[in-house]
Amino acid sequence: MSNTRILVVDDESDIRATLKEVLADEGYDVDVAADAAQARAARARNEPDLVLLDIWMPDTDGITLLREWSEANALSCPVVMMSGHGTVETAVEATRLGAFDFVEKPLSLAKLLRVVERALESGRRKRFAARALVPPMIAPVGKSRLMQQLREQVQQAATREASVLLLGESGTGREAFARYLHSQSPRAQKPFVIAVCGALDDDAGAAQALRGTERDGALQPGLYDQAAGGTLFLNGLEDLSPGAQRVLAADLESGTFTRAGGRQPVALDVRFVSAAQPGFEARAGIEPFRRDLLSHLNLLTLRVPPLRDYAEDVPELLRYYVDRLVDEESLGFRRFGVAAQNRLRNYPWPGNIRELKNLVHRLLMMGGGEEIRLEEIERELAVQLPQNEPLVKQDLLALPLREAREAFERAYLQQQLLLCNGKVGQLAKRVGMERTHLYRKLRALGVDFRQSADD
Repeated sequence: MSNTRILVVDDESDIRATLKEVLADEGYDVDVAADAAQARAARARNEPDLVLLDIWMPDTDGITLLREWSEANALSCPVVMMSGHGTVETAVEATRLGAFDFVEKPLSLAKLLRVVERALESGRRKRFAARALVPPMIAPVGKSRLMQQLREQVQQAATREASVLLLGESGTGREAFARYLHSQSPRAQKPFVIAVCGALDDDAGAAQALRGTERDGALQPGLYDQAAGGTLFLNGLEDLSPGAQRVLAADLESGTFTRAGGRQPVALDVRFVSAAQPGFEARAGIEPFRRDLLSHLNLLTLRVPPLRDYAEDVPELLRYYVDRLVDEESLGFRRFGVAAQNRLRNYPWPGNIRELKNLVHRLLMMGGGEEIRLEEIERELAVQLPQNEPLVKQDLLALPLREAREAFERAYLQQQLLLCNGKVGQLAKRVGMERTHLYRKLRALGVDFRQSADD
């Protein structure tokens, strides 16, 4: 603890002296400053692990100094505000600018020491997380041309303030690209907050979750407050309820929001990045997604491809997740044999990156020889996909040649028949087959072309 440094900024000499004595007795190194100028100089000499900052000072008040540090991205440690006559507005502004907590004068030393301990622990966690997440882990893996192009598109989008919509199938790594975009943006030092759209249900619940509450002088920050200055990631737009859509559309249109119980509108200083599955805006049997909200969220649209479209990256992804899981969970190291890698390169990965990671996780947890062989992979892939899966997601390599050919022909002709509105005559021309032969083929494969025509 002797290396933990605390800076006390207060214009009252008695308070500076008392806090320095108490904190020094607790084993902390303490610097003191009587005003903003001395505080700046003290930080320049030795970067503290925590700042205790008085709000009311003669030259530059504490809120102004906090804003100065915040706007310069210089809040490298927690800041606890102190005041003898603060207001709700002052506390709200301090929180928005990144203050960890707010304590009232006259100070309760026992309470202050508890806040100091919590603030220092929070600072340690953030520093550890920052060291763990920064490069190269945060950059999505893949050397294929497709992934290189997508990373370049994300880097270009990151420099702009426009909202971004990431379209892709479930499990494709949309969140990883959202985090990567945030890390490359001017907001990188600010929070990255995830909103699970399915949890934002009705109007009242969504409004409280997004906007927060303000009652009896107490502030309960919502997702907007938590992400202030940074990025709010809306994960799963297809699950966003009509009520939540109304709340978001109103706030984005006005550029402000008002907390439940509050009176003053607050500027909405958040960059929105969203993720959705292709075609989500016109979900069958469900109220269509609001066009006005979508126009705010998709100023830039990036498409995250399914893993089957860049299968050449599968070996690298397998190595990446082996190394990561071995480090994170202390699992025994295993490597994929050449035959196993080749089999997985040709697997359709209906669950995309998430399925690949889960497969690696299972194989490492079960243990075995250092080399993961083809036979072990085949056992893991033994459970066949339902026959109504799209053709590109069916694992035809797991089938004998005859069954694989029949599965392909069945899926191919069923899809083509739908495109021909069930008319076999049009289908014969489309696929280049003689009509009588086509009838026999459809019957042999069990394709009910009469039902298709009726539909």
